[in-house]
Amino acid sequence: MPEIKVTPLGAGQDVGRSCILVTIGGKNIMLDCGMHMGYNDDRRFPDFSYITDGPLTDYLDCIIISHFHLDHCGALPYMTEMVGYNGPIYMTQPTKALCPVLLEDMRKVAVERKGETNFFTSVMIKDCMKKVVTVTLHETLQVDSDLEIKAYYAGHVLGAAMFHIRVGSQSLVYTGDYNMTPDRHLGAAWIDKCRPDLLISESTYATTIRDSKRCRERDFLKKVHDAVDRGGKVLIPVFALGRVQELCILLDTYWDRMNLKVPIYFTMGLAETANKYYRMFITWTNQKIRRTFVHRNMFDFKHIKPFDKSYMDNPGPMVVFATPGMLHAGLSLAIFKKWASNANNMVIMPGYCVQGTVGHKILNGAKKIDFENRTSVEVNLTVEYMSFSAHADAKGIMQLIRHCEPRNVMLVHGENAKMEFLKQKIMQEFNINCYKPGNGETSIIPVSIDLDVEVSLPLLKHTMSLPTSASSSRASSTEESRTKKQKVLHGVLIMKNNNLRIVGVNEAWGDLGVTAHNLRFTERIEVDEPGPVPALTSALHTLLSQKLGSSQVQAVNEFQLSVADSVFINIQDDEPGKTILLSWTHQDEGLGSKLLDIIKSNYKKS
Repeated sequence: MPEIKVTPLGAGQDVGRSCILVTIGGKNIMLDCGMHMGYNDDRRFPDFSYITDGPLTDYLDCIIISHFHLDHCGALPYMTEMVGYNGPIYMTQPTKALCPVLLEDMRKVAVERKGETNFFTSVMIKDCMKKVVTVTLHETLQVDSDLEIKAYYAGHVLGAAMFHIRVGSQSLVYTGDYNMTPDRHLGAAWIDKCRPDLLISESTYATTIRDSKRCRERDFLKKVHDAVDRGGKVLIPVFALGRVQELCILLDTYWDRMNLKVPIYFTMGLAETANKYYRMFITWTNQKIRRTFVHRNMFDFKHIKPFDKSYMDNPGPMVVFATPGMLHAGLSLAIFKKWASNANNMVIMPGYCVQGTVGHKILNGAKKIDFENRTSVEVNLTVEYMSFSAHADAKGIMQLIRHCEPRNVMLVHGENAKMEFLKQKIMQEFNINCYKPGNGETSIIPVSIDLDVEVSLPLLKHTMSLPTSASSSRASSTEESRTKKQKVLHGVLIMKNNNLRIVGVNEAWGDLGVTAHNLRFTERIEVDEPGPVPALTSALHTLLSQKLGSSQVQAVNEFQLSVADSVFINIQDDEPGKTILLSWTHQDEGLGSKLLDIIKSNYKKS
């Protein structure tokens, strides 16, 4: 039996470093190639030596990148330029535009600020992006003669896509990160009812069902307003694109409505980057943004200004959006160190934080953070977590499975205990297998083969003309109800020139040049029925028409009836009674038995 093999090199029972190796129909595909935000050593990138001892280009048929977040694309230049891969890389146009921006930003932090060596260069990022082939939503792209991929809108962030991958009759869907509910700037994920052999889904929020978005937004605005009212500073760590646009629209609108004068800042360059790419890819945003874009750019904020590092020490309240989003490096971490000791201040974490990051530590209640350079920070400020994350929650994951109708499900990009809970729920509700392999573990998913079989028209017509089983309901005898009932098709499967056909027995004899030998059964029924033979023939015709439908029963002559063109009824005059001869072929044994029961129950020998 054919099978699909899946090995996570990252994101197996873990969030971060998404990198899934798939073998399907003899093709080897890598799904995402991310880095882990929680590590600064060899564990930061996937272990590519696991794949093969030889060149990666010879082994992999292609790489697919779902979106621009670094935990999904951060290891790409390292793999292509330092490990060595020259094959095709597929992603959407917005992802291709934004990947190098975030990769270069990460490189600057790692190399120029932290002084790391053995890291990819700016030239390597550019050379890597030259290998990219862009895909359009809903367009089927032929990678080679056997492998085809199709991208679908995933919500989550600008340019994020799910991918439907097909090799021959085998198929899988890889979701990447997705969101099943629309937000203030992006629409909800959507995919065809494609019924893949395997659905590989993220499960970041495997056990979470989010509350009302409107309540969350109200709570967020109240917390920010209360903090600045008491003279505190509010830090909101965000990634350069995605949630920051969502929250900026929300806060800018609120400041305007409340006529607040407290300054709101965000990282220099963020405004230009956001506006440039949202303007360029406006068709990827939601309907409201597209509709108002002609009159007003929603990303030209009235109350939000660029941030300068010197503002960190400014007295008085302020709100600052700073990157990156998990407090693992960069400006957001520098501001946190400055403001953490003041109890009036607040940090709001608007999304998921990977284990090992400062964000994860403070969300778990850490009151003191130790850093690599033997410094430490006391955490006295208020720490709030408000899920504005653009990941599907448990309800959204179940909704996607229900719509997609996969034969198997695999959970990745989540925490083991939460994945186990969702796995049991999926198996119970959908009665399908669910897998959750760890990093380096291979799951083998057996796949049933779908074959295209042509059915001959004469056989279909013959099958549809056969009567259905008897029913107590009066309506079941009508033509309409009979045609709606399921019928069993009996035929011969012929394989010829790699084509499969199901034909009737006589057609099969003709196709194969075989002389047919018909075997017929005849049952003799003696009945006490006075009067001429034509009267019995007519009465029998009426009875069978009522039971089977008038189109099934034909009068051949005064002494003979035909049923479904293959069963014959002859009536002989054997004074003082009559003899009914019922004859059928072995193919029509069911119909013959049914007619025998009808005749015997209505005409009896005394």
